[in-house]
Amino acid sequence: MFFWCTFADVSTKTACMRTFWRLLGFAKPIEKYAIPYFFYTLLYAFFSMFNLVLIIPILNTLFDGEKTVNHITSMPEFELSSAYLTDVSNYLLYKLYGTNYDVMQILVFLSITVILSVLLSNVFRYLGQRTIETMRIHTLRNLRNQTFDNVMNLNVGYFSNERKGDIIAKITSDVQVVQFCITNTLQVLFREPFLIISYLFALISISWQLTIFTGLFIPITGLVIGGIVKRLRHSARTAQEAYGELTSALDESLTGIKIIKAYNASDYIKQKFHDINQFFSRISLSIARRQQLASPMSEFLGVSTVAVIMIYGGSLVLDGSLPAADFLGYIAIFSQITRPARAVTDSLSMINQGIAAGERVLELLDTRTEINDAPDAKKFDGLQEGIEFQDVHFAYDTREVISGVSFTVHRGETVALVGPSGGGKSTLADLVPRFYDVTGGAIKIDGTDIRQLNIESLHAHIGVVAQETILFNDTIENNIRLGKRDATQAEIEAAARIANAHDFIMETEHGYQTNIGDRGMKLSGGQRQRLSIARAVLKNPDILILDEATSALDTESEKLVQDALNALLIGRTSVVIAHRLSTIHNADKIIVIEHGQIAEQGTHQELMDLGGIYSKLIEMQQLA
Repeated sequence: MFFWCTFADVSTKTACMRTFWRLLGFAKPIEKYAIPYFFYTLLYAFFSMFNLVLIIPILNTLFDGEKTVNHITSMPEFELSSAYLTDVSNYLLYKLYGTNYDVMQILVFLSITVILSVLLSNVFRYLGQRTIETMRIHTLRNLRNQTFDNVMNLNVGYFSNERKGDIIAKITSDVQVVQFCITNTLQVLFREPFLIISYLFALISISWQLTIFTGLFIPITGLVIGGIVKRLRHSARTAQEAYGELTSALDESLTGIKIIKAYNASDYIKQKFHDINQFFSRISLSIARRQQLASPMSEFLGVSTVAVIMIYGGSLVLDGSLPAADFLGYIAIFSQITRPARAVTDSLSMINQGIAAGERVLELLDTRTEINDAPDAKKFDGLQEGIEFQDVHFAYDTREVISGVSFTVHRGETVALVGPSGGGKSTLADLVPRFYDVTGGAIKIDGTDIRQLNIESLHAHIGVVAQETILFNDTIENNIRLGKRDATQAEIEAAARIANAHDFIMETEHGYQTNIGDRGMKLSGGQRQRLSIARAVLKNPDILILDEATSALDTESEKLVQDALNALLIGRTSVVIAHRLSTIHNADKIIVIEHGQIAEQGTHQELMDLGGIYSKLIEMQQLA
């Protein structure tokens, strides 16, 4: 249907059209914008054509003034010719001045008519542009929102395999490029064709023979421009992918700036960024050259056509079949028809870029989470009995990291997971809130497989303090109330006191309203961790997962926070992961995980008496 997809094979054309229609769907209700734009553009095209056609009576008045004073007392019958326009002008002059007017009055009348026509033309042009800009913003907002919402709905495992910078590029840069596919499409469909049709109408009314002769050159122009824009779509997709890599490299560099400085790796990181930027620049330059070639080539072909027309049209003037004023008007109008033709070629290249970017955005939008609610999922109203791991297996792709783990956490118990790094402790904890799903066996809460529970209701009763402290560029208050948006100021302060955070919060510039910067970088590591603990305390969940919750604290803060956590854990079901074993010796059960399996389990004293892995870990830490 749309000719920018015609310069491709059948499968590519089908994919192109499918992408286009899906992107256009984000402009709904599109009729709200397309219908007014249609009429504004139609009127703009009419008055633009009318402005140029008025050149002919003006020239006739200047070159042959006496013949122009022709009194017409009745409205002439419509016909497709420049003479009809002249007769209408004479009729209006008669209605205005009667039979008493001269050449100067004709010029004044025509000049005023041109001014009014140009004014109306530009008013409708402005209204059309205003409408299409409103649609553009509306479309981009919808596309960004839906893409971001879908990303937020994806499971945690998805982000382990994707570059964050590439996701950011798709939501920001790619979505921005998609606008060309939307706005330029309406221009290609309505504005430029209407202008071309109105100009052709005027050309035919002046001389149909000359217009037929001119039409012979249009297919040549189309083939040349088509060859130029044919490869733009593939290059545009490559450029968007390269931009994603560039964004990813930038994000990693800014995130790891301390490590880069500490290891004197600035030169390596700079060179890595330069290489990616060089590739992106090379692709962008290739696209720009093709885009810039299309318009000059179109203009060259247009001027060449005008030169040929002058030869043929000149012969018509010389043999008396075409008036000189009409021929000059014809040349003026034809010179303008190349402008919308060039605009179409420019729009084609931008639409190809928009479709290429749109394919990447839709690819992200079509990605579905691997963890979904079961069709008959139950709402989880709170823990009653406990959590049971039944022969749990889990693998990242084909690499199994949890192999047949079975144990039970009764309600109100604190179970500690310890063992060497990489043994699978954090992975086991991540399976409880279904950040990942087990690949074998089952995890049951109160006898129900967690895969049969509604995920949102499950998360509502789980609090997590992760090993990596995640805070947001917001106020201290908003970071603490993340899990309980309706919390009162008193509740927030109470949670901060339990986490031993209230005192240092009050020492900041604006107290609880202090902005902590990107990732909370305005705070120390210990302060960030205490805010993370306060966030979990405020949520007051049935199930607590503490993954190295005290690892970032100094000795004094660790003692105070550990006392608070011990009080918090009383009567609460908790899974605690710790390398610093002094923090979990009071746990009801300690499970030693090694190579994804349970190596030992029991109380602190039982495991010490056993003299196995746990006791060796304790001895090593004591020696340290």
